[in-house]
Amino acid sequence: MSDKKDAFVTEITPRSEDFSRWYLDVVRRAELADYSPVKGCMVIRPYGYAIWEHIQRMLDARFKATGHVNAYFPLFIPEGLIMKEKDHVEGFAPQVAWVTRGGDEALEERLIVRPTSEVIIGTMYAKWVKSWRDLPILINQWANVVRWEKVTRPFLRTTEFLWQEGHTAHETAEEAEDETLKILALYKEFAEHELAMPVVDGVKSESEKFAGASRTYSIEALMGDGRALQAGTSHNLGQNFAKAFEIQFQGRDKSMQHAWTTSWGVSTRLIGGVIMTHGDDSGLVLPPAVAPHQVVIIPIPRGNWKETVLPTCEAIRDELTAAGVRVKLDDSEENSPGWKYAEWELRGVPLRLEIGPKDIEKGTVFSARRDTREKAALPMADLTTTVKTLLQTIQDNLLARARAYREEHTTDVSTWAEFTAAMEGRPGFLIASWCGSAACEATIKAETQATLRNIPMNSPRVDGTCIKCNGASTVKAWFAKAY
Repeated sequence: MSDKKDAFVTEITPRSEDFSRWYLDVVRRAELADYSPVKGCMVIRPYGYAIWEHIQRMLDARFKATGHVNAYFPLFIPEGLIMKEKDHVEGFAPQVAWVTRGGDEALEERLIVRPTSEVIIGTMYAKWVKSWRDLPILINQWANVVRWEKVTRPFLRTTEFLWQEGHTAHETAEEAEDETLKILALYKEFAEHELAMPVVDGVKSESEKFAGASRTYSIEALMGDGRALQAGTSHNLGQNFAKAFEIQFQGRDKSMQHAWTTSWGVSTRLIGGVIMTHGDDSGLVLPPAVAPHQVVIIPIPRGNWKETVLPTCEAIRDELTAAGVRVKLDDSEENSPGWKYAEWELRGVPLRLEIGPKDIEKGTVFSARRDTREKAALPMADLTTTVKTLLQTIQDNLLARARAYREEHTTDVSTWAEFTAAMEGRPGFLIASWCGSAACEATIKAETQATLRNIPMNSPRVDGTCIKCNGASTVKAWFAKAY
């Protein structure tokens, strides 16, 4: 992120003109985040943080419902600890931030600012696990992490970001795999049900898996410009970290065994995913489930509106709030109703209610949906039920619309010529046979900028020839240009 973009955004660049510029304009103009004096770091503003709070609340409830508990581990990791897992060290070395001084003194041992917590948590699990009776350990933490990124963009990739990271330890390989897949399914359900963001769940290639993992699974979403976004990952770490950090226990047969561990996480990049999945040229379009305000009420200030219209607006606000709807009553006097319509549309509020003297006379409320811009007069009688039904309709429509977009931008190709032709520009997902070779995968990326996103779960075995090298292939992988 660069400080050169400090000027306040007054207009939003059309998506078709410059999608990247549009995205940055929306983030700034909707007051989701701002650039900070620290290079590569963003300030998450209250409106943006409110979205994260809803994501956090709903995910946290899901984790706890599946038996997980929250804890907190240190931000700093001694250099000697991270050196114990070779692949992990090599995978994160370019992104590590080091602390070399404490006050006026040079540290005897350098400290790493947490890029992820397998190392520090594995060290603690080694202290806590002695017997098979101590397993499983199912811990999650909500934290910040630091990765020294060269190219940053608010929410999508920043030097410091917020996330949750689950870390579990199990008695058997089967339990660890079950946990890994359980969380992957949880992430998919959450992304689609709450964010209205359809995702492809599958296994990563060896080249794309997490450093030190046995297998990495991911959920992949398609953004409005045809690029993919890795929206969440779940890693089966096998016994790699357990052996490196000596997480051992006495088994049921009295023998000493290493635990089987997992880790998994999603981050504030989900907010970026919501922006790019649903937004339009007018700004944000927020799914009701995560919108800071699900409904905005705008009084029409005519006549003695403070004595007539405003009390009605307040009563409706209170009734909706009591029913669990998040409501904003914009009774400010410095701006016209038209200005407010545009402003709350830009901020993505799912449903707008306008109330004036004539509406009160008719016993109706004038409504406008953000997703379709459909307008309608709603009877004040039983308005709460009507509004809640409308909000669910908007939520469902956003998911259906995003699914339709993904289907329109997913192509099954059978030749390299088709692959390269389709990859011109930003076409979406390409489904193609792949031989499983890392070298072949690297060549595809070098020549087209397309990365192998994942191989979808439960993909049938398909005998064919690799899209690039024409070698034998048994799987079809999903490729895309990605964030």
